[in-house]
Amino acid sequence: MQDQATPTAPRRFAALVMIYAIALVACDENVPQGAAENLGGNPRHGAALINQFGCGACHTIPGVAGAGGLVGPPLTGIAQRVYLAGVLRNSPENMSAWLQDPQQFVPGNAMPRMDISPSDARDLTAFLYTLR
Repeated sequence: MQDQATPTAPRRFAALVMIYAIALVACDENVPQGAAENLGGNPRHGAALINQFGCGACHTIPGVAGAGGLVGPPLTGIAQRVYLAGVLRNSPENMSAWLQDPQQFVPGNAMPRMDISPSDARDLTAFLYTLR
């Protein structure tokens, strides 16, 4: 009598290999150190802008006093995330564009358009990329 588990063993092995490969890609740091600065951002100014724009009212942001909001996701480790808002590949360019007009990418989402200038978006992005 033939073992019924034998024909499925290669399929299970192939599935495990595929899951492992996907996990390796998903966990890879996708943004090299210094990428936000190469975009021309000033992380110190970006930290000040966090308070000016009131980001902490909606987000928990490490190192920012009073930034304990629960509306949006916590920004802890945002620099290492693979996606922004579940739809944009995490890159300084995409983060800057998201900060300027989040409704363009995910219409109706909870993050409002804040009239952030391109320069301020670069500085905010540079700060956010310090959150590893």
